[in-house]
Amino acid sequence: MRFGIMAMQIGSLIPAGLSPQSAMAHITGFDLAPLVGQLASHGFSAVELGGDLAMFMPQTFAPPAIERLAALKQELGITYTVHLPLWSVEPSTPLTPVRQGSLRAVIDILLVTLPLKPEAYVLHAYGALASEFYRRRLSEVAHALILQQFQANARASVKTILAETGIPSRQLALETIEFPLDLTLALAQELDTSICLDTGHVLAGFAGAVDFFDALERVLPRLAEVHLHDCPAYTRTQQIGYGKDHQPLGKGDLDVARFLERLAQANFSGPIIFELPVEQALASLNVVRSLTR
Repeated sequence: MRFGIMAMQIGSLIPAGLSPQSAMAHITGFDLAPLVGQLASHGFSAVELGGDLAMFMPQTFAPPAIERLAALKQELGITYTVHLPLWSVEPSTPLTPVRQGSLRAVIDILLVTLPLKPEAYVLHAYGALASEFYRRRLSEVAHALILQQFQANARASVKTILAETGIPSRQLALETIEFPLDLTLALAQELDTSICLDTGHVLAGFAGAVDFFDALERVLPRLAEVHLHDCPAYTRTQQIGYGKDHQPLGKGDLDVARFLERLAQANFSGPIIFELPVEQALASLNVVRSLTR
């Protein structure tokens, strides 16, 4: 199995202890390539690049930076995935101007990173507004109608992304986020996209009151990538795990051995990305190694 890590390492992006002037200089001069090289030196064979960096560090995805990342990929033999922007992005909003701006932000990052030949582009097909209405206590009819509207807008957005970028539909992986798993999977099936299974999100109950391994079986045929982190299971606590996900392995309810065994049985070959700080990712990797000796 191929284990990777996210490049959105806040401690590296904005190191602690800097003066405001030094912090600003660090931000304006930040280059992803050295950070990626450092992450690879820890033994991670895949790195997930965060498209949201462009919001504060636009030079991160400028052509010279992309060239350095491409050269590093060749030199180190690593692979990339790209997490498309999610901050301030609302691909499923009913407000058309906001949806159009969101699509522009997503498509721009996708296009500039094409030279890196990412294994997958991970998309939050539903934004914070969709999640807010998903959580609201409404009548069953009202709830269903509103979620169908968000679903229709997400469908239109995904179609636009695929049409304007020309990427194969299976290269786009819809992440399991705070929206019903049924609707996320239905959208993936309809448009023939992949799925990114976020373990902590599913355990936390963000995708509904679904058993983790039931969810795994449902997404396996379309699984392109895993976001790996731990969380207390909603099915045990009966409480949605806000703020309790993104924990190192062993700190929640994920049956890691069973999970990895099922992936192996399914011949899963995609990247497994730790959405954790480096130290926690390395500790989690040690958990994995202890189970596979």
